[in-house]
Amino acid sequence: MNSQDHSLDHYDQYEDNFDPMRFDRQARRKRKPKARHTPKKQEETILEEIADTTGTLEGGFETTYQPSKYEAGWLLESLRPFYELALITDVVAQVKGGKEASVYRCKAHESVGIPFVAAKVYRPRMFRQLRNDAMYREGRNLIDEDGHEVTDRNKREMRAMQLKSSFGQQLSHTSWLMHEYTTLQALYAAGARVPQPYASAPNALLMAYIGDENMPAPTLNQVNITAEEAPNLLENVLHNVELLLKHGLIHGDLSAYNMLYWEGELTLIDFPQVTSIEANPNAESIFVRDVVRVCDYFQKFDVDCDAEAISADLWARYGVEGSIPDEALT
Repeated sequence: MNSQDHSLDHYDQYEDNFDPMRFDRQARRKRKPKARHTPKKQEETILEEIADTTGTLEGGFETTYQPSKYEAGWLLESLRPFYELALITDVVAQVKGGKEASVYRCKAHESVGIPFVAAKVYRPRMFRQLRNDAMYREGRNLIDEDGHEVTDRNKREMRAMQLKSSFGQQLSHTSWLMHEYTTLQALYAAGARVPQPYASAPNALLMAYIGDENMPAPTLNQVNITAEEAPNLLENVLHNVELLLKHGLIHGDLSAYNMLYWEGELTLIDFPQVTSIEANPNAESIFVRDVVRVCDYFQKFDVDCDAEAISADLWARYGVEGSIPDEALT
């Protein structure tokens, strides 16, 4: 068994601990593929299982941040790899909570060379429902936790995907997460204003923390920028949009909710829905929507922002025919 199989099997075993059918083997054997528990019963059962977690990891990983009893299990298990790799020593606070993922400010190990890092932890598959993700997955290759493409030669993985087994679902989950991580790596190396990525795990990403010990950087929609700084901020955003296009990519969900504002600068975040302009037939419409959302925000400050003209110009220069091949990003 290779390290990838071991890692995924370990996570599947952890998730199985929250399977409401695990104490009833006979019922599970009789369960039909289309059977569904009522949401109330399933959620209550799962939450009771998670609530049994002690809130600490073996080896003394005790956190300053006190997660709820329902949150502790998946949070600490997801962050375990970063602790064991001596990348983090503590979880200080939750920065952002969400339906799909939550972000935590962690104390970095002294070897990292910075005081804090941010850990983005995806919620367990049983609670995570990515909206309209099929549109973004279209044309995207499947990649494993090492960032390598899963091809037809990976027979076990491809069969698991076809059968939609627990292992196959974990592969899909990991691929979604790793598309975000590899995108951050490529964009940060290209000079884009994105958080520096440090490491990935089967259910979490570790990246630079934007903010200070008193508060995290707010998203752009949470601050009151001035009319004087708006033009420069727009220029900053469009520069990063152009960098993505040069690498054959589209953010996919760009708006004031996915930009951090700190010390007069904007940092783009949240890339799980990153879209390939070459492989996704919906790419142009997704790109135009991103530009429209950006312009809608900055037009409130009387900034000249013609979404149609901007998107047409950028797409003409960096559309499908001018995109950089996927190989250039690896």
